[in-house]
Amino acid sequence: MSVNKETVQKYIDGFNKNDHTQILACLTEDIVWTVFGHFRLTGKQADDAAIENEDFTGYPVLRIVRLVEEDDTAMAEIHGETHRANGEQLRRAMGEVFVMR
Repeated sequence: MSVNKETVQKYIDGFNKNDHTQILACLTEDIVWTVFGHFRLTGKQADDAAIENEDFTGYPVLRIVRLVEEDDTAMAEIHGETHRANGEQLRRAMGEVFVMR
C-alpha cells in the first residue's frame, strides 16, 4: 500500500477509535475541509472542533470500501454509521478526496 493510502487509512482509523491526535497527525496546518452544501473549514483547529460535534454521540464506525490514488490525490468511498444526540442512527455513504503534500 502506498504512503498516501496508508495516510488515508490511518486518518479513518483515527475516527473509528475517536483518536484526535491520530486524526490531526494526518493533516497539514492549512487543511481545508469542504462538505459541499454544508460548510468549508480551514485549519487544524477548525477541523478538530468540527470532530467534536455536539449533534452526535459516541464516535462513528467508518469502513473504506474503495481507495484509489493518482499522483498526489487519493479518493475514498466510505460507508459509515453514527448516532445523533437524539438517538437516531445515521447511516451514510461518502466520497472523500484527499490531496496530499
